[in-house]
Amino acid sequence: MSLITPDGMSRRHFMRHLSASAATIPALNFISHVQANAAQLKKNQKSCILMWMSGGPPTIDIWDLKPGSKNGGEFSPIATKGDLQISEHMPRTAQVMDNLSVVRAMSTREADHGRGRYYMHTTYVPNPTVVHPAFGSVVSYELGTKRSELEIPAFVSIGGGGSSPGFLGMSHAPFLVDASGRISNSDMGNLSPDRLQRRLAMLEEVEDNFIKSQRGESGQAHKDVYGKAVNLMTSKQMDAFKVDQEPAELLAKYTGAPAQGGMMGGGGQFGRSLVMARRLVETGVPFVEVDFGGWDLHADVFNTLKNQRLPQLDAGIAGLTQDLKDRGMLDDTVLVWMGEFGRTPRINGDTGRDHWAKSWSVMIGGGGLKGGVAVGETNKDGDDIVSGQTYQPGDIWATAAQALGIPLDTVHTSKRGRPMKLANGGTPIKELIG
Repeated sequence: MSLITPDGMSRRHFMRHLSASAATIPALNFISHVQANAAQLKKNQKSCILMWMSGGPPTIDIWDLKPGSKNGGEFSPIATKGDLQISEHMPRTAQVMDNLSVVRAMSTREADHGRGRYYMHTTYVPNPTVVHPAFGSVVSYELGTKRSELEIPAFVSIGGGGSSPGFLGMSHAPFLVDASGRISNSDMGNLSPDRLQRRLAMLEEVEDNFIKSQRGESGQAHKDVYGKAVNLMTSKQMDAFKVDQEPAELLAKYTGAPAQGGMMGGGGQFGRSLVMARRLVETGVPFVEVDFGGWDLHADVFNTLKNQRLPQLDAGIAGLTQDLKDRGMLDDTVLVWMGEFGRTPRINGDTGRDHWAKSWSVMIGGGGLKGGVAVGETNKDGDDIVSGQTYQPGDIWATAAQALGIPLDTVHTSKRGRPMKLANGGTPIKELIG
């Protein structure tokens, strides 16, 4: 059993340290160019990339189509290299589905955006007496702390709002960057080197005085996190955030050709974020989350999917999967695709789909898991599970934990002394673990 002591520091306070430290990049020019590669990684160094579809994606139009049903919508299913069919607007992903699987029997309890996000990230429903850590923070604690060669954060979130590390403490909070690798909330890039050094010296004195006042453990934890924030900015491993070092041909594989009229949006930011994720896990980061929003499709769902969401999604998933495979990294990298819930099988009056948590899908693959299969089954109209087995977020993350080599009997302790089972005691999905 692991005893966790909270450091009592707010995420905003931690980000201020990161912002101050970020100024050392342009001001002091510490970072030199390096090219990380898989050969530099230690043997059996596992990682996970979470593709988070903020807003709740209509999985019935992506992974579990219902042709001929009143709920089926406008899209048709196509064959893949696996033993399942997916949307016709995912043709490139269809060619790599022998490496990926779909859990079609998710039946969760939360159809509110905030509660659903919390549940899917932590495996626990929100509770006013405890803040549970996101699974990325759990991986940071379990794997990142054991990677002495890793100088950058063990949990990186690209393009999203981040998740709480809960009782694990701020040293396991996500390091927030945008799709260009810029640190979120960084507002100190205009400091001169002299002014920056004076500010750091003043802050150091304040930290020392606070610790000497013997006000408990939080002072030292505060200084430790601050020191990490400064030191990571001097690391050559920060080059992992520099996506533009990649060849244009490889970036194109992740982003795809822009649709007519620029409908890809943002130059394929989802694909660029996935390139960064690959670079980060190649450097040794054990957990990377990539946020791809815009899925709260209460209206005009089919046009939005066809012209905006699915072209980027298709290119990104296919590009990442194939690139990892070509580099010999796929068996060591777990890929998870999900949102906070699915969307209603019923199509509403605005040609959209509303929130739905009763029967929906999650995609998972890589990491040595079995690919090319569909786990579970929904009925002909997609509004119920007929396979006799339903799955919760704890089962997804237990499957990922086993693939990552994290013992399933791991128990953490909240600051109130409550034991918390890994993945809320979820069970690995037998069809995927062999």
